[in-house]
Amino acid sequence: MKYIYELFSNVYVITALASWGEAQVLKTIIHAIVNKKLDMSRLFGDGGMPSGHSATVTSLAAIIGLVKGLDTVEFAVAGIIAVVVCHDAMGVRLETGKQATILNEMIKTVELFASEKLPEVKLKEFVGHTPSQVAAGVMLGIVNSLIVYNAFLK
Repeated sequence: MKYIYELFSNVYVITALASWGEAQVLKTIIHAIVNKKLDMSRLFGDGGMPSGHSATVTSLAAIIGLVKGLDTVEFAVAGIIAVVVCHDAMGVRLETGKQATILNEMIKTVELFASEKLPEVKLKEFVGHTPSQVAAGVMLGIVNSLIVYNAFLK
């Protein structure tokens, strides 16, 4: 029981999870406004505005930097991981989503000419982020860390 208390009273974990949760709620709201329908699967889905991955790792690095200092090994590790995650979201994962969109269209086209139904295959298209989606996640993470630090730790 002690370990659960320690985990959920850890300011670093709370800050990162809060940033992720806020990003996912914002993502769901923005998706609903743009598409004019509420899709609750966006609460736990990848891709979209803002990037939950970027908000999470950036807030973790920022709160560590604020509390421990920018010259610590903890900040170095969290900061480098944040850069890698944000870069990956805009690179490999974004390209994977684009490829999934093209492959899904190709499957539809092949089905038009196929004499029998193909197995049901639908690749996930929301997996990566545009630079603006990552930037929004980064800003959300930094703002959340500043709020937590100034409200609870200073």
